[in-house]
Amino acid sequence: MVRLFSHWFPSSMVLQIALDAILLFVSAILVMMWLNTGQVPNLDLLAPSALLFAISMTIINAALGLYQRNASRTIGETTARSVVSLLLSVLVAYWVFHLLPWDEVPNEALKLAALLSLAGLVAVRGFATHSGSKPMLVRRMIVLGTGFEAAAVEHSLQRFGIDVKIIGFYPVESLDTTHVPADRILAGALSLAETVRRHGVEEIVVAVRERRGGVLPLRDLLDCKLAGVRVLDLSSYYERSLGQVRLDSLHASWLIFGEGFRQSLGRTFVKRVVDIVAAVALLTITAPVMLVTAALIAAENGFPVLYRQERIGLGGRIFRVIKFRSMRTDAEVDGTPRWATSNDGRVTRVGRIIRKYRIDELPQLINVLKGDMSLIGPRPERPFFVDQLAREIPFYGARHSVKPGITGWAQVRYQYGASVDDAVQKLQYDLYYVKNHTLFLDILVLFETIGVVLTAKGAH
Repeated sequence: MVRLFSHWFPSSMVLQIALDAILLFVSAILVMMWLNTGQVPNLDLLAPSALLFAISMTIINAALGLYQRNASRTIGETTARSVVSLLLSVLVAYWVFHLLPWDEVPNEALKLAALLSLAGLVAVRGFATHSGSKPMLVRRMIVLGTGFEAAAVEHSLQRFGIDVKIIGFYPVESLDTTHVPADRILAGALSLAETVRRHGVEEIVVAVRERRGGVLPLRDLLDCKLAGVRVLDLSSYYERSLGQVRLDSLHASWLIFGEGFRQSLGRTFVKRVVDIVAAVALLTITAPVMLVTAALIAAENGFPVLYRQERIGLGGRIFRVIKFRSMRTDAEVDGTPRWATSNDGRVTRVGRIIRKYRIDELPQLINVLKGDMSLIGPRPERPFFVDQLAREIPFYGARHSVKPGITGWAQVRYQYGASVDDAVQKLQYDLYYVKNHTLFLDILVLFETIGVVLTAKGAH
């Protein structure tokens, strides 16, 4: 794993991005030579712009998820992301082309070379997402433990396609019930350190719930770490590999003494400036869409077209969120809050469309300008549900240490939440965001949001 701006990326993804950037750069040079009768163009003039082009293209592809192996993503979702990637790439390429020294570089030749290589690369990356091919780099791992937590580690790898191969499960003296197949349990005759050396293991995940009474082979674990083997507890493993802070493996001491959860005036100021600039720009761009939406809502179900509802924001403060009304005016006539569900009968025909493409969220840009919300952050919940969830879910209040957002890490990583169980899953992503939030992570979320909107993923 490679850490960049407090966010972890699989090593194979980083390698793929680097290779793609090189491919785009070199392909332009080679085609230029071929169309220029074999003469090498002036690289001092061409190279900077060609390099900018290659880096920009790979960043767009990476941000839109074309390097992510996600077993739950459909071919249609990947195709939509590929189309968005190509459209954005063409716009960026057009801008880069204007930087090139056209006296030295044949215009049409470079455009042809760049766009053909770009289209081919996007197609290859989209195909690779569903081809079932193995990652370029695979880490060899041993899971310490044989209980439920150990089985959950392997399940997460199978579900999310992480580039790790579990060699086996090393048993320890524990009261935990065995939940892994017997043939996957490594022989305990060899010490942990010897087992690691024999199998060429690069990573150990400690998946043991009860660690008191000398359960863990601490000396062996220390020897392994001193030999260069990475040793992770469950919380660190899930954070690095899945972008979650898992509640079932979380201890308060890990939150208190671990890295992250940094708040600073500089970060707050930059985020606020970005929020204001982006909100003004988006309100201007989407004004025609919002006017049409308001007219359609009024025509189908009358006024009001907007609704205001109490939500919990930064520090537990209550504010009133503004959204387009997507339900009937009598949706909660009895005054009892309810979770939204799939095919909810209270949603109007126009409401289903604007929810599908997240148009109902656009008026929240006003909340962003007012300072109640940010573009990126945890989804703001209603006080009724917050009280319920805070009683049932540990550490739920931690998500209120940052401003809520129109979109967020949890929204792009998990489907629409409609139950306490869904709230638990989304909180794990929210905690990761709160712990690691940076401007870089915000940019990743914005790009992921484009893919979510285009595929209408998780809309209710």
